[in-house]
Amino acid sequence: MIKISLITAGNKFEELVVKGHANSAPYGEDLVCAAVSAIVLGGANALHEEDYSFVVEEGYVDIKRKKDISSRDEIVIETMLTQLESLASSYPKNVKLERK
Repeated sequence: MIKISLITAGNKFEELVVKGHANSAPYGEDLVCAAVSAIVLGGANALHEEDYSFVVEEGYVDIKRKKDISSRDEIVIETMLTQLESLASSYPKNVKLERK
């Protein structure tokens, strides 16, 4: 299962942590895992790099803000979250999103 944790402080984005694998199909054929990867990595690539710290490893992504974020980046993050929530709703056995 992919576990996604969104950490906020006062309704402001602090950190997004994504761990695990969907295990909905054999390795290399898992479309749920591919979708989460595309959303998270595509969104991360759209963020202003200097405003965040990024850790990207096999089965693990951590995006943490370093300072206040722009309204553009807020839109990118909200878009990512909307897409991840849709996947979690469609594939509850494979993706879990938790807001902290």
